[in-house]
Amino acid sequence: MTGSQRVVLLACGSFNPPTNMHLRMFEIARDFLHRTTNYHVVAGLMSPVHDKYGKEGLVNATDRVQMLRLALNSSAWVHVSEWETHQDDWTPTREVLQYHQELIDSMVNGNVDPTVKRQRVDGSTAWLTHLSGSTDAVTIKLLCGADLLESFARPGLWKDEDIEALVGKFGLVVITREGSNPYKFIYESDVLTRHQRNIHIVTEWITNEISSTKVRRALRRGDSVKYLVQDSVIDYIYKNALFDTHNK
Repeated sequence: MTGSQRVVLLACGSFNPPTNMHLRMFEIARDFLHRTTNYHVVAGLMSPVHDKYGKEGLVNATDRVQMLRLALNSSAWVHVSEWETHQDDWTPTREVLQYHQELIDSMVNGNVDPTVKRQRVDGSTAWLTHLSGSTDAVTIKLLCGADLLESFARPGLWKDEDIEALVGKFGLVVITREGSNPYKFIYESDVLTRHQRNIHIVTEWITNEISSTKVRRALRRGDSVKYLVQDSVIDYIYKNALFDTHNK
């Protein structure tokens, strides 16, 4: 793949529970980048948020990690990162990307830059091993929905330096949603306009409005969520009585 730019797509979120749309985002983004850019997607990572994020109805990280592992059982290139859940507190998204980029630098890009000290690969980072063996460095990009892009405008929600780093240093791959206009939002933001070449807007033509919120509501009401969530995840939810399913 000499001449291409190898990238890892990282998605942060609650994944409470992980839905088929969460998984589809990776496939849609990879297809788009391979078709329209010089990027070669070599891996995907899903990083569930820490328990102390404080979101109402958030089940514990152990269950969310296990549901992700079950959901990704059929994927050969998307993996779970537990690092965020193992920290002492909630970690800002910028720091999550920074950690994973430094991990890639030490374990993979050390083959390219001899000044970078390499670390040992353990069980939690075994997915990195297949990234070696190439002279092309690997960088990380944030995979997200249009709602995250629009949240940059909410006063007090994001630090200016975090937005600058996410967009300017790492870059975004944004999956559109019904009714969103990310191009207009970028135009109205000086920071996003300045770094717009580092923002890749991916249109999802096969619209799908599955959300974890709607799935949890259906579960509470005893409605079927089959084909919205992987069957193995549904089995795990009922087996462990998550999301108020104990009476269903």
